[in-house]
Amino acid sequence: MSESLSQLVRIDPYRLRMKRSGQMVTDATIFASEAIKLEPDAIRQLCDAASLPPAKKVLATADIHVGFGIPIGAVLGLDGAIMPPAVGYDINCGMRLLRTPFSKGDIDTDKIAVDIARDIPLGEGRENLQLNKTGIEAVINKGVAAVPALAQRSGHRAWEAFDPDQFADDLERIEENGCLPSDPAAVPRNAIQKGSNQLGTLGGGNHFIEIQYVQEVFEPDLAKTFGLFKNQLVVMIHSGSRRFGYEIADEYMNIADRMPENADRRKMLSYLRTESSAGKNYILAMAAAANFAFTNRHIMALLVRRCFNRMFGPTPLTLVYDVAHNMAKLEIHSGVRLWVHRKGATRAFGPKQMAASIFARTGQPIITPGSMGTASFLLVGTGDSEESLNSVNHGAGRVMSRTAARGKVRKGRIITPALISDEQFKRSMEGIKLITGNKGKIKEEAPDAYKDIDEVVRIVVECGWAKTVARMVPLAVLKG
Repeated sequence: MSESLSQLVRIDPYRLRMKRSGQMVTDATIFASEAIKLEPDAIRQLCDAASLPPAKKVLATADIHVGFGIPIGAVLGLDGAIMPPAVGYDINCGMRLLRTPFSKGDIDTDKIAVDIARDIPLGEGRENLQLNKTGIEAVINKGVAAVPALAQRSGHRAWEAFDPDQFADDLERIEENGCLPSDPAAVPRNAIQKGSNQLGTLGGGNHFIEIQYVQEVFEPDLAKTFGLFKNQLVVMIHSGSRRFGYEIADEYMNIADRMPENADRRKMLSYLRTESSAGKNYILAMAAAANFAFTNRHIMALLVRRCFNRMFGPTPLTLVYDVAHNMAKLEIHSGVRLWVHRKGATRAFGPKQMAASIFARTGQPIITPGSMGTASFLLVGTGDSEESLNSVNHGAGRVMSRTAARGKVRKGRIITPALISDEQFKRSMEGIKLITGNKGKIKEEAPDAYKDIDEVVRIVVECGWAKTVARMVPLAVLKG
């Protein structure tokens, strides 16, 4: 542990370098300022990642914190290998931002939040849209493009908000247009069984739906392009592939663990060669989970639109963007083809890389949430982030574990005192409507359990990777 820490050398105000040594096959870089607290265990995990034989580039953004084997906030460029633990269990966990025509004070945000919570199940193990074999295969194969067919086959309330013209615009505003090439044959049976009734559900942990208002606009022209203005109400959705993605991740981590090349390696550091049948199948299954997650967020967005329409009459809620994190993609960097794994990191393409999309003039939108009770940001990629493999942080990042935040109690006896008191939590959420599916665990997500989102975003901007468009703060928070 101390050896890994001693290798960290600060090279400028925003960059720390861990030079290759011991079993490391490449250097590792952490992009963080002096104000960012770094966990020794997360640094050790990054060192482990840099010791993997296929690793060509290893880095971490300022939200780095301990994960399963690979730290959250890590970006790995692997040559000829795909690594399930470096994608994680919640494949294509991601962000979606909707803009409304309302300003702060125009509507009762508490009331609409309660209405949304009635339509979208919060918490683990919840069910909503039921899919038969044909339906789940359509989602696996087509992603969000399967929605029109699903809408014709069932009477689910989400379809009340489906509009073909709006849908066509939505597709252009989703990363990869909401679909990656996949194959149902690569998906484990457990994933289909356990995920076929979970579309349109939020999940637990750090997943949320927030009604926010635009507190500050930094780039007026860009904000105008995205249809944003000061004090405007927006809706942000953070969720992923639910149990469907979890079962895929677990199955392929177990497969990787049994591979000969991983004989002396822990399961949490196992990988698959991309030319192997198992590697090819994981890529297809990962894409299936990504398609499921894109569709899940889309159906939740339809349910949000339905709530607004029911309460205020026909209301245009326009999609700004839907962006993934927890993904691996084959990309070319410095002339080399690498499988870029972003675990708790977000792609940040600039205008040139978005030339074939509607974001060719602006660059890719980047949605960066803080914790509940704190700000979130909309940024755009500049295209000057090759040093980070065109990646930025996906959020603020934790500064304490979930157990440390809420404490540990067994049979009414305090085993470990909570680092965040009930009064401290209450103060941090003052003035914000909170709806949660699990009151016993909600302190895990307290604002004080996370890093300073303003500082984390400042690092991204100072490094030149992105421009800040707008800062949003929550009025109502829905948590699992």
